[in-house]
Amino acid sequence: MSVLRPVHGTAPEVFGAVRAWLDAEAEPEPLMVETSGSTGRPKRVVLSRRAVLASAHAAHERLGGSGTWLLTVPASYVAGVQVVVRALLHGAEPVVLEDHGSFAAAATGCRYVSLVPTQLHRLLETDAAVLAGFDAVLLGGGPVDPALRARAEEQGVRVVVTYGSSETSGGCVYDGLPLDGVELDVPEGQPIRIRGPVLFDGYDGDPELTARALVDGWFVTSDLGRIVDGRLRVLGRVDDVVITGGINVPAPAVAKRLRAHPSVQTVEVLGVPDDEWGQRLVAFVVGDLTLDEARDWVSAEHPRAWAPRGLVRLDALPHLPNGKVDRLTLRRLAEGPA
Repeated sequence: MSVLRPVHGTAPEVFGAVRAWLDAEAEPEPLMVETSGSTGRPKRVVLSRRAVLASAHAAHERLGGSGTWLLTVPASYVAGVQVVVRALLHGAEPVVLEDHGSFAAAATGCRYVSLVPTQLHRLLETDAAVLAGFDAVLLGGGPVDPALRARAEEQGVRVVVTYGSSETSGGCVYDGLPLDGVELDVPEGQPIRIRGPVLFDGYDGDPELTARALVDGWFVTSDLGRIVDGRLRVLGRVDDVVITGGINVPAPAVAKRLRAHPSVQTVEVLGVPDDEWGQRLVAFVVGDLTLDEARDWVSAEHPRAWAPRGLVRLDALPHLPNGKVDRLTLRRLAEGPA
């Protein structure tokens, strides 16, 4: 498949390539972006201009209109591509954070910004008043701690939690509601499925993977979810359900409980291979917490079988360039003795 790769290079090169791609008279060659690779080998996702534009226009409709954008995430990932596209559709290149001395200086005049939770957490410490000046702060790229969102909103920040992926041209569900034209299918115990004009064409060079992901017009995600009060609630990845000692344990629920501990700054919970348990649940903790304390804290709210059997204390969680937690690095850290 012939694909265009305009999302690599300097900011002016990226902006110029994307502008030419958007302005082409006929449907141009599709765009290729890579997934983050946070859980395995990155996949090369092929996106048509039709899909990217459908996503951008639907986002503007939901947000209340187009506007200037601040680019704080790499343009080599789909979130960055969409910031560039949305800004150009408004008629101006996005403001690039790296070109300014501070977040406050870069944010001047911008209506929208897209962040990952780690960025929001840090900016609330230094630039909460600036964040409150945006019409919307889109937050995606991973699970969002409700306490983080509440803290931001208490300081006047309008947070919009997005759910989506490279395969859906970026976020396609805002605050639990699909964008116009997007449909959700959330069968009990099965992966979330998504249909609509924002879907990708396939994976470059991998027809078998494409056939597993695109079924009867639906994109089969890797996430579990349920509809609560008419809104999608993402429970976590299918592979985040850790089978340990014959018990199915939803790792995101354990992580959410540990994040509520007063001595914990942040945490990630994963399953790693174990001869005795099949998989051993391990908590990677930034904070002052012992394994016994972690087990007791989790057991106070959930079954004791959900409590982690390993704990790794870190100064900071490792992250990929797009801000997502580097889960492969965490697994390597834990694959030694308990």
